[in-house]
Amino acid sequence: MTAAPPETTLGIRQVSEETGLSIDTLRWYEREGLLPLVERTAGGQRRYPPAALRFIRLVQALRRTGMPVADVRRFIELGGGELANHPERMALLEQQCAQIEQRLAELQDDLAVVRAKIATYRHLIARGLDCEDDLSEELVDQLRTDELLAGTLLDLQR
Repeated sequence: MTAAPPETTLGIRQVSEETGLSIDTLRWYEREGLLPLVERTAGGQRRYPPAALRFIRLVQALRRTGMPVADVRRFIELGGGELANHPERMALLEQQCAQIEQRLAELQDDLAVVRAKIATYRHLIARGLDCEDDLSEELVDQLRTDELLAGTLLDLQR
């Protein structure tokens, strides 16, 4: 691929700083076929046009959210402006979106559990109790009642 003018492209160090990816990771992505838009100068230096930077951010998001490298590679292979490939590319993205939404729901549930535990610990500490003590069912019920009342009072104050 021929390089665009250097003033419109970024070098690998700049892309690393912009994306938070290490230079080694950017090179690995390129070797794995995950960065098809990388250009080279006559001297062999990598140059990244704006479209490459946007694409890197997409690849980062897909990888961070758990999409396997093989699926990212398949998504890229289906690119290139081939209209016939759009449904399969869209299916890959929709599948990833569904997985992200499922994980977000799980994380919301986990967050509620952790917040409840924090509230319980605060109540125990305020009563001078150790957070690791065996709690009677009566005390657990009282803490739940206190938490419900506190939540209701906060809602009324809003």
